Amino acid sequence: MRSYLTVSGAAALLLLFTGAAPAVADAGADRSFTIEDSRITESSGLAASRAHPGIYWTHNDSDDGPYVYAVDSRTGKTVATITMKGVGEPRDVEAISLGPDGNLYVGDIGDNLNGSWDHVWIYRFPEPKELKDATVRATQFDVKYADGPRNAEALMVHPVTGRVYIASKNEDGGGLYEGPAKLTTGATNVFRRVGEVPWVTDGAFSPDGKELVLRSYFSARGYVFENGRLGADDAVRAPIQRQAESVTYTADGSALMFGSEGEQSDVERVDVDGGNGGGGTSPSRGGDSSASSAGAGSDGTGDVKGTTLTGVLVLAGIGFLVFMGRRRKGN
Repeated sequence: MRSYLTVSGAAALLLLFTGAAPAVADAGADRSFTIEDSRITESSGLAASRAHPGIYWTHNDSDDGPYVYAVDSRTGKTVATITMKGVGEPRDVEAISLGPDGNLYVGDIGDNLNGSWDHVWIYRFPEPKELKDATVRATQFDVKYADGPRNAEALMVHPVTGRVYIASKNEDGGGLYEGPAKLTTGATNVFRRVGEVPWVTDGAFSPDGKELVLRSYFSARGYVFENGRLGADDAVRAPIQRQAESVTYTADGSALMFGSEGEQSDVERVDVDGGNGGGGTSPSRGGDSSASSAGAGSDGTGDVKGTTLTGVLVLAGIGFLVFMGRRRKGN
């Protein structure tokens, strides 16, 4: 999703009003970093490597081609560019996730016209054992939603079952969609709605698969995830960024890494509560636990749509931008 003045300006004002600061970085790998590669201007997905500690896989949004980049969190530099072959021309690549099978799953699932395409694609290829520029043959899967086309920016592979989930993006709330137990070629893979979610730009499972974090432009929420369904949820501490687009857990589950779009975009680390390197930690909470169970029939309104304070600050930021624009015209 391309940057917009309103989003960027409101985010900057939120930084001013709330005094938000970047997360404290570790001395080594998996620390906050800036993506230095001039080719990566629309980093829209993020996945932590398990084969190469401290490496994060990312990709551009659209108009780039079949490329995936490995970025070293120690330096912010690209250490490998992977070119996918055997797939069609990517249309709107929005997400990337690493499965328990050692494969990277790339979600060509965006649809800025909200349902103009009757199908989308997922590409899959093994995570390279060596970090060097390479061309790899990827498998392409056709995907449809049981309840019709929609826009989406979040694709998550469950780290235990290997099942693929997609969260649709809608201002009034989207859906969590569950794919078949196993993706197949030669036939359409139908994803079925199994839960209700807020506005989502990306998501990530904890390494043990017991937590699902979904982020939007100004907030993030963590959900208990059990038996393929969303459970109780509450707010997760997340940085305010220029355009909040991506999130992934570190490979050891000790922190969340939040990414944004734009030239030299930042990836910021936020430690999870009780993070000690294990996979059973919970996201850092930014508010009281919600009693709703979005995947179990509760309407989940209220906290799921974000806090009142955030909404007020966003509106104030937009109003300030409009005021300044009119003032400039009058001068």
